Amino acid sequence: MRIKRALAIVALGLLGLFGGATAWAANVDAAASAECVKCHDEEDLPAWQRSAHAQASDPRTPTCVTCHGPSTTHVKKPAGAKEQPKPDRMFKKDSPTPVSERNAACLTCHKKDAQRAMWGGSQHESADLACSSCHKIHTNHDRVLTRATQTEVCFTCHKEQRAQVARPSHHPVPEGKMSCSDCHNVHGSAGPKLAKRDSTNATCYTCHAEKRGPFVHSHEPVMEDCAICHNPHGSTVQAMLKTRAPMLCQQCHTPHVTGGVGAVGGQPGVLPPAAAGQVAPAITGTTGGKNVINMWQGRSCMNCHTQVHGTNNPSATNPTPRLFLR
Repeated sequence: MRIKRALAIVALGLLGLFGGATAWAANVDAAASAECVKCHDEEDLPAWQRSAHAQASDPRTPTCVTCHGPSTTHVKKPAGAKEQPKPDRMFKKDSPTPVSERNAACLTCHKKDAQRAMWGGSQHESADLACSSCHKIHTNHDRVLTRATQTEVCFTCHKEQRAQVARPSHHPVPEGKMSCSDCHNVHGSAGPKLAKRDSTNATCYTCHAEKRGPFVHSHEPVMEDCAICHNPHGSTVQAMLKTRAPMLCQQCHTPHVTGGVGAVGGQPGVLPPAAAGQVAPAITGTTGGKNVINMWQGRSCMNCHTQVHGTNNPSATNPTPRLFLR
């Protein structure tokens, strides 16, 4: 029992020691930061009193020293120096501070967030992208954190996606109802293209749950990747399809015009005038009843194959479930 009490007293003493050291360090940084605002007044620092980085009552709030370093020579110009030395860490676009060092300053606080757990090795990190390239700290309004303005920041680099979103069929991104971060985790992901989930389909299913299944009869490309048929950023075709049907479907499926059956296949007598010697309609049981001129109108293949994402049709023959007719 005495040993347990002794260990408890030592633990409390160490806790107080390290807690006091942390508080002392915070006070030192705060005092050093007070020197910064003597020169960097409201002209240099716009209003940012509502920012999470400017809450004096919160012990987690960083100081100037936390991000920019002590910068002792910058605070006090050395004797004989012609120009004021720069801070230890700078975050501007043309900053001489390496990007890795700039990001390390941010990750001092933000590395505990699960959303940034996969930042190391991600596409943006590998591209030597700095946190400050997208985020603005000395402001009350960081455009990246607002849905209506976030996409403009992303489009600074992703020009192709800007053009795609402007097409007639698109997700409601321009309308401000969706943002890039609804589908992508820009700080790193196990999914392709920084998708928030581990696959493209899993990301799409967060909204399009009715397409998830499981279905009794599945459509293979649907199960593999939604992006095989759809362009998620926008398209000139309805439902953001990459190509209008039946051309889209015929990238995998043999068209019904095989063997010259039907009007589009060049079969004579399907449409007036009748072929020489024709006494009966050209579309008969021999042709399977396929007048493919109907396929090229309206929704094309989807006029008949309405359940292209999968079907639970229990019938084996009426119609054959693999045809996704119902």
